[in-house]
Amino acid sequence: MNLVDTSGWLEYFTDDPNADTFSVPLNDSANLLVPTICIYEVFKVVLRERGEEDALQAIALMKQGIVVELTSEIAIMAAKISTDLKIPMADSIILATARIYEAVIWTEDADFKGIRGIKYFPKKQ
Repeated sequence: MNLVDTSGWLEYFTDDPNADTFSVPLNDSANLLVPTICIYEVFKVVLRERGEEDALQAIALMKQGIVVELTSEIAIMAAKISTDLKIPMADSIILATARIYEAVIWTEDADFKGIRGIKYFPKKQ
């Protein structure tokens, strides 16, 4: 299983330099986890930058994967991860989701750099 975090989705949607890298897991929707926190973050950014129609289209693509709701199990694990690793709430929810579902996270987010189970790709300029 794979999980592309918000940075990867945004890279893909804007066709930035790492878009092809993220297209690998994104094109395998049967093995793609999509935490609801990523839906929130992507919708918010696309809404702000491109408008509601584009934001809804982005979310429609995201929902082709396996959407994972925030459960109490994920929330509790995320709180522990956030405390232990000193990472922000959204990142800890994404990491907890990946660990529970034994998924690999694909990301450009430096907060994940060096954490096991992460495929980190530095943002290209």
